[in-house]
Formats: sequence, structure tokens, C-alpha cells
Amino acid sequence: MLFYFFKRIGSLLATLVVASVVIFTVIEIVPGDPASYMLGLNASDDTVNALKAELGLDQGRVMRYVDWVGGMLQGDFGTSYTYRTPVAEMVAERLTVSLPLAGYALSLAILLAFPAGLFAASRRGGAADTVIMGITQLGVAIPNFWFAMWLVLLFAIKWQWFSAGGFPGWDAGFWVGMKALSLPAIALALPQASILARVLRSSLLDVLNEDYVRTARAKGLTRRQALWGHALRNAMIPVLTIIGLQFSFLLAGAIIIENVFFLPGLGRLVFQSIAQRDLIVVESVIMLLVFAVVMVTFLVDLAYAWVDPRMRRSH
Repeated sequence: MLFYFFKRIGSLLATLVVASVVIFTVIEIVPGDPASYMLGLNASDDTVNALKAELGLDQGRVMRYVDWVGGMLQGDFGTSYTYRTPVAEMVAERLTVSLPLAGYALSLAILLAFPAGLFAASRRGGAADTVIMGITQLGVAIPNFWFAMWLVLLFAIKWQWFSAGGFPGWDAGFWVGMKALSLPAIALALPQASILARVLRSSLLDVLNEDYVRTARAKGLTRRQALWGHALRNAMIPVLTIIGLQFSFLLAGAIIIENVFFLPGLGRLVFQSIAQRDLIVVESVIMLLVFAVVMVTFLVDLAYAWVDPRMRRSH
């Protein structure tokens, strides 16, 4: 297990190095100059060059990459070109919205998906299985912003149980903040719950056909006992993969939902920074999101080894 752990650490570090090079290179070759954008079309060359020197954009790309990576290793993500505020402070402020939203949405997705997937697998081919799979198919097909608009129309405009958008801040109280995140979390959770339920059902059905499950049934266990006692744990490998990917998606890919509900999260920060050519913010936030995705994948790999010891031996 220790060898497996250090091998995965090495893979994680290599992935982060490659990702940093790719992110920096892609952002740098995007047309447009931040200094010219900030000063406008009528700015003189001397003024633009002075601003470039102030922002550190007059240095070579290799030196800027080294400074950027070196700063991140020390917790310094640079300073925003537009707001003249440390990027780390901006990211930390936005994470207080995006991280709870992702966790909230993932929790809802798991709470919805596990009972649905287990029930559908235990009633394979029956009416309940057909209904659940039909509902999840709709959940997969319909985009989350469509759910978001209907949630706003019903719960915010018609019944007025929730606000239509905005975030009051955690200073207003924990439950007030969670209430403000409820509609966005539900909109994000419904498609993810549909995917997870379908994966769980499929994985369980594959495991239920294994010899050891049939042997357990032959010894007198009911289908329910075989499902919970033998099949569920062995069916968790693909489910853990999906859960890990979903958390990464919910953290990094909630741009549309954050804009629908006017939430000051990381997705909206990236969207605004791209529009304002605030490249240092874009680079740093994307690198942070890549780090989150890689870390989640790393933790999922460790969970594999814990759930199924054969994964450790195969590596």
C-alpha cells in the first residue's frame, strides 16, 4: 500500500507540472494584450509599455512562468491586473461559495442516486426499474440550467420560498447561506444524481451475476442480503470514479449555474476575468481547479485500493 501511495504521488506531481506548462502556454498565446485592453485603444505606446512593466508583462515568458510557479508554491498567486488585489484573496473569497455549493450538490446527488440505483437493481426488469431508468434518462438529457430556470420560476417567483439569486454571505448565518445555495445545488445535483444512479445500477447488476454472489444466494441468502452484503462494496469502484469526477465538475464547471443565480463563485470569477483579460487570475484559478481535480482523482485511487485490495497488488 505504501509503494502504491508513493507511486500515485509521483504521478500526481508529474500531472501538475505538465498541466502548469499547458495552462501557461495556452493563456499566453491567446490574442490580446491585457495592458492595451485596460488602457483602451487611444493609449500611447509609452503608457502601455509602462503599464506592462508595472504588471511584469515586459519579462520573457520563461521568466514569467518560473515566477508564477514559484509564487504558487509559496501560496502567492500573483496580483490581479484589474482589481490590483492578490489573486489568493480573491480565490479564497470565492471558494467560500463554490466549495460549499459543490459539496451540497454532491451530497444531494448521492442521497438521491444511491436509493434509486439500489432499488432499480433489486427490481431489475420490473415496473419500478423501468420508471427509475426513464426518470434518470431525462435527468441526463436535460441540462442543469433548464432545471435552474424552472426552480426559479416555481420556488422563487411563484411560491416565493427562496430568493431568485444572490448570496448574502455566511455572516448572515449558516442556514441563511445554505438556503441561498439550495436552488443552485438542486439544479446541479439532478443531472449528476441521474448519472450516478445509472452507473450504480449497471455496476450492481454486473456484480450480481458473479459466481460468488450466486454461491451466496445458493447458501440461502436473499437477494437483498446478497446485494447489501456482497455486491455493493464490489460495485463501488466505478461509482467512486463517477463521484470523484462529479465533485471536480461541480467545483470547476458550475459557471452557468453561478451566473443564473448571480453567485460570486470561482466559475463566475473565471468568466469575468476572461472578459476583462485578467490573465493572471485565469491562469491561477484554472491551475487551482486542475489541482483540485488531480487531488480528487488521487483520493479516488486510494479509495480504490481500500475498497478492493486487488488494486494494490495489480500496481
